[in-house]
Amino acid sequence: MCGIVGYAGPRAESPSSRPVDVALQGLARLEYRGYDSAGVAVIDGDDVRVTKRAGKLANLREALEGASGTSGQVSIAHTRWATHGGPTDVNAHPHLGGREGELAVVHNGIIENFASLRTELEQDGFSFTSETDSEAAAHLVAREMEQTGDLTEAMRRAAASLEGAFTLLAVHKGAPDTVVAARRNSPLVVGLGEGENFLGSDVAAFVDSTKEALEIGQDQVVTVTANSVAIIDFDGAEVTDAKRYTIEWDAVAAQKGGFDSFMAKEIHEQARAVADTLRGRLEDGALRLDEMDIDPSVLRSIDKIVVVACGTAANAGAVAKYAIEHWCRIPTEVELAHEFRYRDPVVTEKTLVVAISQSGETMDTLMAVRHAREQGAKVIALCNTRGSTIPREADAALYLHVGPEIAVASTKAYLGQIAACYLLGLFLAQVRGNLYPDEIAALMADLEQIPDQIQQVLDSSAQVEQLARDMQDATSVLFLGRHVGYPTAMEGALKLKEIAYIHAEGFAAGELKHGPIALVEEGQPVFVIVPSPNGRHSLHSKVVSNIQEVRARGARTLVIAEEGDDAVLPFADEVIRVPATRTLFAALLTVIPLQIFSCELATAKGLDVDQPRNLAKSVTVE
Repeated sequence: MCGIVGYAGPRAESPSSRPVDVALQGLARLEYRGYDSAGVAVIDGDDVRVTKRAGKLANLREALEGASGTSGQVSIAHTRWATHGGPTDVNAHPHLGGREGELAVVHNGIIENFASLRTELEQDGFSFTSETDSEAAAHLVAREMEQTGDLTEAMRRAAASLEGAFTLLAVHKGAPDTVVAARRNSPLVVGLGEGENFLGSDVAAFVDSTKEALEIGQDQVVTVTANSVAIIDFDGAEVTDAKRYTIEWDAVAAQKGGFDSFMAKEIHEQARAVADTLRGRLEDGALRLDEMDIDPSVLRSIDKIVVVACGTAANAGAVAKYAIEHWCRIPTEVELAHEFRYRDPVVTEKTLVVAISQSGETMDTLMAVRHAREQGAKVIALCNTRGSTIPREADAALYLHVGPEIAVASTKAYLGQIAACYLLGLFLAQVRGNLYPDEIAALMADLEQIPDQIQQVLDSSAQVEQLARDMQDATSVLFLGRHVGYPTAMEGALKLKEIAYIHAEGFAAGELKHGPIALVEEGQPVFVIVPSPNGRHSLHSKVVSNIQEVRARGARTLVIAEEGDDAVLPFADEVIRVPATRTLFAALLTVIPLQIFSCELATAKGLDVDQPRNLAKSVTVE
């Protein structure tokens, strides 16, 4: 959940290139991972200098203005999403460890045995000042350093004693040119520079300095100096097979580019994002995934598919269910990843698990993946972040290629996930022989028209933006849909909750008469996603009836319908048009007005749409 940065480089004379400033630049690009507090530590001569402040990064910058004696050769830094202990200066990272504060640590994750460790360390004479679990790790590493005199070995021993999920970075005044890190169930990547090296919870921490990155595996310790990177596992064995890769985007992609917010920018990048997800998938008339280590005979033997995901990704998974069952005739379930392994699911070697995660580090989804593999299932990961844990632990991977998504509320990654779900469904239909090659080619041809249609929706956004500004005082909004319009309704409600902090609920329109219609009163805004009237087994007339039902009870009906659908006009207070496409593919178009509506309404309310309260981008704790 938190953002972490580490740097080892030459002693810099220029104030703009001091390790402390390199750390701050990395934090600025990682603040979306947590913004309850921020802090930085440097080794300056014989001192460990720590500065940290509650609140957003601007507070830390202000505290560091004019600070002297912060050159050094190494730095570690942290931007926090609070778990143990409130968002205060004292609980902010880095935490000092040791009897005289000779070491500093930053931590991402949760240490489950921190209470017993704290008791043990207090009995050993170590003093605690914070409420965090992380301070126990700091003192533990410091105690091991007392005994070994070697920071790498101290980190290895300490990490082996910890339970839970963690990435730890540590610096010590006895090793002024070194940063040591350890990883278990939490993200960590190395940036490889020339005469300098970087550590981060995300490549965004260093992408403006280097495009070369190195994956750090589970239960590994990495030691970084300006000119070296060495990796061992928790047993002390040298690791020589770490995977090196090149980052596909640059720092410009992580900037607002003239938009008021990252969310607005990312909404308007969606045509290109979907095009990039689809690009290059057909080779010699056959669909290909990015990484496939599952034998086709295994895929042909699959008798059940389980999609595991959380939040927005789960809504994309709900679209996958419609597509996969329609094209492949395989029973498909969609499971919230945090519930999956706790309910004793029926998973066998004939089950295919599809794990969807933008970051590839979502802890609930990762644990579901591990549980599924323990039961013998094969796993395909749909992910946006190359080198992340979930695709590395899966049997196959399909990357979105939508570029960095900085806003906490997902938009372009959601569309990329849906597009990837369609690709996966068609790939399985190809392998299993459910569709003929010409049928797949026709579906792909229609799918490849979607980016242009997305751009049409974006180009006509003024209507929705004005609607949102007019409704900025709304306190409740309902969303209705059927077929793929149902997960769209769920996603529209989620966006509004995430960034505008108002009551919003998405319902299957057919469920309306079974209870939810009781919520409708005079003036209640209700968005209705209307399916195409031209689809096979069309639900169009039934959804139009739902519009009439809520309108008869005083609702303000805001209808999203395809161009040319005039049947909705007598019953709609507002009609928002999207281009006509196949019923299944409509999920890529009808959600866009809902994203725009949420972004503009939250902006009109004066809220920070990129960093909504209590939320962070990647949920890396269970």
